[in-house]
Amino acid sequence: MKKLLVTGSSGLIGSEVCIHFANLGWEIHGVDNNQREVFFGPQGNTRWNQNRLIDTLTNFIHHEIDIRDRQGVIEMIREVKPTAIVHTAAQPSHDRAAAIPFDDFDTNAVGTFNLLEATRRYSLEIPFVHMSTNKVYGDAPNEIRMNELEKRYDYADPEYAHGISESFRIDQTKHSLFGASKVSADISVQEYGRYFNMPTACLRGGCLTGPNHSGVELHGFLSYLIKCNLEEREYTVFGYKGKQVRDNIHSFDVARFIEEFINAPRIAEVYNLGGGKDNTCSILEAFDIISAISGKPMKYRYDETNRIGDHICYYSDLRKMKAHYPNWDITKSLHTTFEEIYSSWINRS
Repeated sequence: MKKLLVTGSSGLIGSEVCIHFANLGWEIHGVDNNQREVFFGPQGNTRWNQNRLIDTLTNFIHHEIDIRDRQGVIEMIREVKPTAIVHTAAQPSHDRAAAIPFDDFDTNAVGTFNLLEATRRYSLEIPFVHMSTNKVYGDAPNEIRMNELEKRYDYADPEYAHGISESFRIDQTKHSLFGASKVSADISVQEYGRYFNMPTACLRGGCLTGPNHSGVELHGFLSYLIKCNLEEREYTVFGYKGKQVRDNIHSFDVARFIEEFINAPRIAEVYNLGGGKDNTCSILEAFDIISAISGKPMKYRYDETNRIGDHICYYSDLRKMKAHYPNWDITKSLHTTFEEIYSSWINRS
């Protein structure tokens, strides 16, 4: 039986990947120590998701290991002997990183390096998929000429009509400490691929979302926004008039792309993995969508100070992904994604 090792298995993407590959008949080894609760407090707790995987997947094995534990990671990979590795564990908030810089770098940069070296020692043949982030581009996308519309910004430069491509620069720009730690991880994954000829992929995610997200204010934009609407709590908009734009991709479509890559891996590849232009919305537009679904007006306040390293407008150019893997495409629309997240919060309340 094929074995998949998934770090961050209790998180949004990790759990989706576990379920997806379990349904394909793989044995799943999940690695998670609920560090999200340490980073974000009780509202970030993911034990409920871990228990859901244990209860519903007959071929799921949980490993309570911190990826910063170098020797523990080396021994685990040697013992599990995975067919492929999907690395989704991270400190995921660029706001939180400044308050916990050592934890952020040790988790994102060193933790990834531990996994890469442990993988190299075990095998040079198995696919290694790393969930990177669009924050590796820093705030350089804000230099693109923009149009300001009634409820959103959009690119005015026709070069970016399809969004940001993988050739966009990642240096000489402000990233936040989170962005910097993720750049280190991203480059390390590429280097292990090129230097050792290992099949690796960096997936530079846009707004990764879905119904199994434990969204909090500092991470999980769409999930947290919808939760605020459901509970009639005030949501804080940070800067850019609430017109900042994100492309939203459902976790199911992320898992489907990972499956495509593992089935036909490539060396040291980079992909901008997001919803693309069709799945974009601004914060103001997100308010309208969820209010139409729930029937509740959105309560919010405006803080004119934007978050450091935040993007005014970002959406992924999906053309490289579709060219390399023509069987893959977006299957979950923006509205469907909103509805699924809303239903999930209702079921958890």
